Amino acid sequence: MAVEGTWDLSISTPIGRIKAVVELSRQDGVLTGTAHEGEESVPLSDITLDGDRLTWKQSVTKPLRLNLAFAVTVDGETLTGTSKAGRLPASKVTGLRRAVPAPGEH
Repeated sequence: MAVEGTWDLSISTPIGRIKAVVELSRQDGVLTGTAHEGEESVPLSDITLDGDRLTWKQSVTKPLRLNLAFAVTVDGETLTGTSKAGRLPASKVTGLRRAVPAPGEH
């Protein structure tokens, strides 16, 4: 399953909904990625795609300094799953892949 592209995520946390953007690409056959939220941009680590199950880890500093572990299921242009920060309860994650403009579109 291809997961490359830009994903708009919505994470339902105990402190409210957080909107983030995840960009995934392949470099030399290896899946790489970056997450963006507000002014913060962080690299993704331990990215694994097993069938339709995608997992990765990332660190954030806002609103709190946390190490997050994501586990989502990709279904075409959508994803659903959870984000977990240590012993805190898992947060629900949903996402939509941004459409790629057709050649010639702006």
